[in-house]
Amino acid sequence: MGRQGNSSARGTASGSSSVRKPSAAVYRRRRLIAGGALLLVVVLVVSGFALAGAFRSGSQQASYTQPSATETASGPAAAVTTPSASAPATPSATASPTAPATPTCNQNLVTVTAATDKPAYGPGENPLLTLKVTNGGTVPCEVNIGTSQMEFVVTSGSDRIFSSKDCQASSEDLVKVIASGASETANFPWGRNRSADGCKAVAAAPGGGGAYYIFTAKLGSRASPKAVFQLN
Repeated sequence: MGRQGNSSARGTASGSSSVRKPSAAVYRRRRLIAGGALLLVVVLVVSGFALAGAFRSGSQQASYTQPSATETASGPAAAVTTPSASAPATPSATASPTAPATPTCNQNLVTVTAATDKPAYGPGENPLLTLKVTNGGTVPCEVNIGTSQMEFVVTSGSDRIFSSKDCQASSEDLVKVIASGASETANFPWGRNRSADGCKAVAAAPGGGGAYYIFTAKLGSRASPKAVFQLN
C-alpha cells in the first residue's frame, strides 16, 4: 500500500513537470511579434488611404488645368481658366471724301490760236509752227491736247500744202488740266515740204520767192484764226 502511494505521487509530480509554463523571455518575444504585426497593419491602412487620396487629387487637378474646349462656363474647368484680355476695338477707317472730278472743258470756252516764230523766212530756214490752247472758263477743266486731236495745216490759197496728220506715226490722247485763263502750247517744226493724205510721195515743193502761206492750228473741231507767214 505504501509503495503504490509513492508511485502515484511521483507520477503526479512527473506530469506537472511536463507542462511547464513559458518563460518570461518567450512572452516578450510573442508581444514583440504581435506588436510588429499590428504596426504593419496600421501602416498599410494609412498608406492605402494616402495613396487613394493622391490618385483622387491628381485626377481632379488634371481636369482643372487642362479643360476641354467643349466645357461651358458653368463646368468645373471654368473655375480655373484665366479670362484672356480682349483686344481693343480697332476704329474703322473713315472714308476720306473724294475730290470732285475735274470737268471737261466746254468747247465754247476753249480757244485755239496759231503762231509762227518769225513772220518771214529766208532760203533754208524752216518755220516753227505753234498751236496754243487757252481755257476761257472760270474753273479748271480737262482738254485733250494729244496728237489724236491736234493738226498743223499749211495752205496757199486753195492749195493744201501740208498737214501733220498725213504722215503721223501714231495717234495718242494727252489729257491736260488747264486752269482758268491758262494755256497749253505745242510746237511743230515744218520742213518746207509738201504732203498728201496717206503719206503719199509728192515730188513738188512749195515755192519761195516771197510767197505767202497760211498756217491754221486745229484741235478736234476747233480751228484757229489764220497765221500768215512768208517764205523767201
